[in-house]
Amino acid sequence: MELKGKIAAITGASGGIGEQLARLLVKEGATVVLLARREEELMRVRQEIGSACYVYKLDVSDEKMVADVFARISQEVGDVDILVNNAGFGIFKTFEEASLQEVKAMFSVNVFGLVACTKAVLPAMKKRSSGHIVNIASLAGKIATPKSSAYSATKHAVLAFSNSLRMELAISGIYVTAVNPGPIRTDFFNIADKSGTYVKSVERYMLRPEYVAACIVKAIKRNKREINLPRWMSVGPLMFALLPRVFEKLAGTALNKK
Repeated sequence: MELKGKIAAITGASGGIGEQLARLLVKEGATVVLLARREEELMRVRQEIGSACYVYKLDVSDEKMVADVFARISQEVGDVDILVNNAGFGIFKTFEEASLQEVKAMFSVNVFGLVACTKAVLPAMKKRSSGHIVNIASLAGKIATPKSSAYSATKHAVLAFSNSLRMELAISGIYVTAVNPGPIRTDFFNIADKSGTYVKSVERYMLRPEYVAACIVKAIKRNKREINLPRWMSVGPLMFALLPRVFEKLAGTALNKK
């Protein structure tokens, strides 16, 4: 895909992957729509990037707000060519410790928010027979780990949704990319891992958001169906699929360090 002149909407664009992705897409000549709940942070990002950015406050868990905001984007900026469903959060607790409210909140943002945003842009993409939807999932969606039962479940759902949608749109000219990163050095862990235990155990393996964003831009250009980051971590899901009992026995202790 040629990115110059395209309109790219990014949820969760107030920091981390979303912010870095916005910076790269603007350099590629795209017009970027920044979406997040923290409007003041969106304004900071726009000020730093320049005039090729539009800012809209959005809580993806609010279905009506999603519909209204994307309708405004279509009228005020234009139809979205690239949607990056990046908004999401996790809470690392055992299932027993996690409240039902926390579980519902993760599904509301990570799954139903992603679905609502996709629903909002898909009709116009189908009319034009072109578009690209990028869903930020996680390697946690391929390997469920201790203390992240609900979070892993949301990312399993994102992967299943992405795979099914990709097949439904196979001859439509619309592409769907699933991105499965490992741990990334962002504010995500301020909520997910308040104790700091998990961060300490995986700090040496943590990805930089700039690197992840660059990989996503390449995937959009090449219409890739899925990317796993870092690549060596994709060995884990393969081992889990082939030898689940052995994997759980060998890796269980390490994966429990959250």
